[in-house]
Amino acid sequence: MREFDSKDGVMLFGGMPVTEIAGEFGTPVYAIDEARLRENYRRVHGAFSRHMDTQVHYACKANTSLAVLKILESEGSCIDAVSVGEVMTCLKAGFTPDRVIFTGNNVSNEELRAVAGLGVMINIDSKSELERLAMIKTGIPLSFRVTPGVGSGHGEKVKTGGEGAKFGIPLKEAVGTCLRAKELGFDPKGVHMHIGSGGQSVEPFVDAVGVIVDVANRLKDNGIALDFIDIGGGIGVPYRPNEPEMDVEGLAADLTEMIIEGTDVRKLKIEPGRYIVCDACVLLTRCVDVKDAGVRKYVGVDAGFNTLVRPAMYDSYHHVEIGNKLGRACTAKYDVVGPICESGDHLARCRALPDPEEGDIVVIYDAGAYGFSMSSNYNSRPLCREVLVFDGRAELIRESERIEDLWRHQRIPERLLR
Repeated sequence: MREFDSKDGVMLFGGMPVTEIAGEFGTPVYAIDEARLRENYRRVHGAFSRHMDTQVHYACKANTSLAVLKILESEGSCIDAVSVGEVMTCLKAGFTPDRVIFTGNNVSNEELRAVAGLGVMINIDSKSELERLAMIKTGIPLSFRVTPGVGSGHGEKVKTGGEGAKFGIPLKEAVGTCLRAKELGFDPKGVHMHIGSGGQSVEPFVDAVGVIVDVANRLKDNGIALDFIDIGGGIGVPYRPNEPEMDVEGLAADLTEMIIEGTDVRKLKIEPGRYIVCDACVLLTRCVDVKDAGVRKYVGVDAGFNTLVRPAMYDSYHHVEIGNKLGRACTAKYDVVGPICESGDHLARCRALPDPEEGDIVVIYDAGAYGFSMSSNYNSRPLCREVLVFDGRAELIRESERIEDLWRHQRIPERLLR
């Protein structure tokens, strides 16, 4: 878990006191550290590229803010997109189509047609998708998502590569599907896997890459020489204090050695999302209420699971500090809860904190991945702001919604207005 400097007991984020960020932009607000974002990208790209030709395809579903995308585009990143909306957002941010792979799941013909018209590579998820795409457009380069039978991740809801998963082409159909693509006039370029999100162990990656190496060799035996192997993403990050980090250098060395020694393929693609953006962002929220309910004490804040859904959805842990009381002794344990009318509206449970007071700035760590991108308007609450912090200054990169924005696309039938 990332540690932060402080000055006079106030946390510094990107060189700026969190109290100043909250004071200037209000709360709740997502704050993104540009320098950390670039550092994370360079670390993972460097770990793999020193062993073989590697393209990092940022899994943009983690965070599709245009400013984040533009920063990564300037670093040389490519993109893994899972919807036509993500593809078009990345193109708007400056990515060229040749730097984008579309990896959909249960893709409609309408979306297939739209994506095929944008000129990006399509990562085929099923035999049905392949046949339907052939009726729309052929002669385009394809990759093939194979289910390796190995799943990994921080919880059952994010394991994607195990046997029977809803994602990917079943392993027994992988070679046949690629051969069928060639018959239909497509150009098979690569095979892809993704075992899950937030894995902290190297072993599942090793097991799954072993499966993909075998698929690549069987395709070669059948006359299909691949340009690349795509090992997906899912590299975990430490959310808890003293939790060990994934050994990315060791992971890169092990996986690239397997591919170099086991195949003729000399290009690797990887798709980290969480690893790049997670600890580059915090959620700042203001304490609005303190309550002692006898058996439990609460810190009430102005962000709820409409702002950060991961704790409610996945039982995920996010470290919490009172940003204007860093270093003070903790006096009791509190649940950090939001304004949503649900008992499950917890951002944190049973956390030791210094005496909380109304007006304190509560900092939710590691909020960059699946924070804003999964936020909602539940309870008719507008989406919050995002700011980019660099060298001690913060800039607005997403304005908060207004109440009026909630009604923008709604219509009342005329007959109900009479």
